[in-house]
Amino acid sequence: MPLEGEYEPGTWDLARDQVELYESTNGAKGTVLNGAPCIILTNVGAKTGKLRKNPLIRVTDGTNYAVLGSMGGAPKDPGWVSNVRKNPLVELQDGPVRRDYLAREVEGDERSEWWARATEAWPPYDDYQAKTDRVIPVFVLTPVD
Repeated sequence: MPLEGEYEPGTWDLARDQVELYESTNGAKGTVLNGAPCIILTNVGAKTGKLRKNPLIRVTDGTNYAVLGSMGGAPKDPGWVSNVRKNPLVELQDGPVRRDYLAREVEGDERSEWWARATEAWPPYDDYQAKTDRVIPVFVLTPVD
């Protein structure tokens, strides 16, 4: 069941343009972000209740996905992190395929396993973690049937 609500594009031009290209071509274009495959994460805003969309690096084990709140190692989490913590039902588009997922933040060994997959997909994640005092959150997305 797709998420419902009014979509409010983000203020960051790069992300907004990436989402627009990805969605306007049904995932035929815009699937690469900074040289790495990407997906589009749609979530419900924690404060506004509006739909938010973000292009994120594609990290998957073939069934589940992980999304990392790195924001390049900034001192604060990206806005989508608080949205997903409050509203864990999300939609993910990977190429032409859109599906609902349930997001949960992971820690310990499970986080380490997903972090390893993530750095295979995007090695700068290790640099981002080194730049910040916060622990970059990792969410695993499990398909909703």
